[in-house]
Amino acid sequence: MKKIFVSLATLAAVIAFNNALARNTQEMYSIQNALSSEGASKLDPKIKLYFANQRHPSVLKTMGEYKTSKKTNGFMKADDKACNWAFISALLTMQNRARSEGGNAVINIKSNYENIERSSATQFVCGSGALMSGVAIKGTVVKLAP
Repeated sequence: MKKIFVSLATLAAVIAFNNALARNTQEMYSIQNALSSEGASKLDPKIKLYFANQRHPSVLKTMGEYKTSKKTNGFMKADDKACNWAFISALLTMQNRARSEGGNAVINIKSNYENIERSSATQFVCGSGALMSGVAIKGTVVKLAP
């Protein structure tokens, strides 16, 4: 009887552990909170960022639409902290693309997690599992009028 109990307890623990590792939740997070988080100071204020349909100066030249996907270690971290970090990393990549293309802004930034577009000026989508959190965004690199 004791062997059966130990076997059942072990099986239950393995199933619970596998379910925890299989976690894949998608949540919406505040863009403003991310832009106020640790790491956001690395963003270049010379390369402006405009989310969804936010108003911006006139576009002088469009360089193209670009995508990026960034992941970060989410193990033993709060999802919001990991997601903010991944979001800032994705924005840094977009700013680097703008710089390399000769742009001074990225407009119409929207979430593109699992290739599902969600456009919001206030929130972004982040997926989190037991070990990783990730953000995917797309945006248009442009040269804006001064």
